[in-house]
Amino acid sequence: MATVPTPAEIRMRIDQDAMPVHARVARAAAMFEWARGVIRRDLLARDRALSAERLKWETAMRLYGADATSRAMIQRMLDHVSG
Repeated sequence: MATVPTPAEIRMRIDQDAMPVHARVARAAAMFEWARGVIRRDLLARDRALSAERLKWETAMRLYGADATSRAMIQRMLDHVSG
């Protein structure tokens, strides 16, 4: 069952649609970087000893692990990374 958007959601969509493409892309990139930062902080809170390389691939696993092909590739990289 579809939910009815709130007036705030409708306004946000109108404002977003009015943005130039480069601004929408910049906003999407900023949101993606924010999400990666949240994941990295969570991983580091669980294990402060993670190497930068392992942190990169663990973050990728969280982002792309739902896709079987991506998951297999990332797992191969994790298998060859220390700490």
